[in-house]
Amino acid sequence: MSLLPVVLAGGAGSRLWPLSRQLYPKQFLSLDGGLTMLQKTLGRLDGLDTQAPIVICNEEHRFLVAEQLRQIDVCDSQLLLEPVGRNTAPAIALAALAATQDGEDPLLLVLAADHLVEDIAPFHDSIKKAQSLAELDYLVTFGVVPTSPETGYGYIHQGASLEPGFSVRRFVEKPDAVTAAGYVESGEYLWNSGMFLFRASRYLEEIAHFYPDMLHACHQAMAQIKKDLDFTRIDKDAFAQCEDISVDYAVMEKTQHAAVVPLSARWSDLGAWSSIWELSDKCEAGNSYHGDVIQEDTRNTMLRSESRLVAAIGLEDLVIIETKDAVLVADRHKTQDVKKIVERLKSEGRDEFNNHCVVYRPWGRYESIDKGQRYQVKRITVNPGAKLSVQMHHHRAEHWIVVSGTAEVTNGETTSLVFENESTYIPIGQVHALKNPGTLPLELIEVQSGSYLGEDDIVRFEDQYGRV
Repeated sequence: MSLLPVVLAGGAGSRLWPLSRQLYPKQFLSLDGGLTMLQKTLGRLDGLDTQAPIVICNEEHRFLVAEQLRQIDVCDSQLLLEPVGRNTAPAIALAALAATQDGEDPLLLVLAADHLVEDIAPFHDSIKKAQSLAELDYLVTFGVVPTSPETGYGYIHQGASLEPGFSVRRFVEKPDAVTAAGYVESGEYLWNSGMFLFRASRYLEEIAHFYPDMLHACHQAMAQIKKDLDFTRIDKDAFAQCEDISVDYAVMEKTQHAAVVPLSARWSDLGAWSSIWELSDKCEAGNSYHGDVIQEDTRNTMLRSESRLVAAIGLEDLVIIETKDAVLVADRHKTQDVKKIVERLKSEGRDEFNNHCVVYRPWGRYESIDKGQRYQVKRITVNPGAKLSVQMHHHRAEHWIVVSGTAEVTNGETTSLVFENESTYIPIGQVHALKNPGTLPLELIEVQSGSYLGEDDIVRFEDQYGRV
């Protein structure tokens, strides 16, 4: 029986700030300059007999997901949009309902979009072993064989043999160092990976038993879905009635049919910068490097630059992460607390928790270059064939200077081409649109001026991405 991958791509990844932001969280990042974490999650399924995946994501991330899937030629996936976050148990229930709506009852392979799994052969081997148990109606989780007494992971205490896996005796929360060392020494405990394999109908049966109100809400939410381009929108009011709870708490810790299959592969949930440092290539002094960095007399430190030179002297056991608008300097052993900084930024109304200087849109991206009291300058990139919405602004005028490519500009009743080194002016209140009719990216500089420059000063009349 083929597997139906269900990829959970809705997390915020706040512990990897400032690289991870609310509107561009870690699952969409490339931490090594190659594929993003979402793309690697789907890529490591190559070689398995799988159906087109279901990807569940936040509504705000839908175009990021679609573009990243397009880049790796995954064009037949089902994209379910969560209108509000309700944790993993309701999200998987949505996927199970979507998978069974045509009378099918596949095995769901549930994966997080933001985990690292290396050593693909043992990963595939564990999935095949788990498949045999799932076909016997077990709800299977994958337990990573621990390589150290890690205190940042939950543990699974394995029970009686269920060849090729084990029953689950109990799930254990993140332990202290002494307890974790005892777990590893006993050989009876595995790291809780947060990956699962079970038949869709069996999961729904367990939800119906333990959380019938949740299942009812998910049924109502799926009964009122709306198709929007390639996305499936879930009814917000119905789904919001679900309890916010993880699949571990809702099902796996309660069911009498949990099984665990050991996974002997290099795995991490990449939950903090310290985890990434541990997995990175390091110099003899224990330093990991990314970008334009230099150091003197520095040991066991992570140095990451995204936009400028970072220099370190006489440091030890630190994490230094530089982006265009923020720099994090932290004790390497306290990077789990980065989320506290993010919470402060959010409570103080600062945008650094939410967005980067570079903001991605379905048509391309823009980067804030400079900003004053009554002006803002942006660098805008429009993808080939893409078009911004037909729109107007109540409080700002815009000047566009084409740097590279050709722009098709609608300015009131007139549509014309604007070429490289030419410019145009959009007055306040003028209905306008911008399109890239060419085959290469369109680059332009936008200078906004006016009494209010917020992104919410947009009235859309037409939009090919469904944002009217």
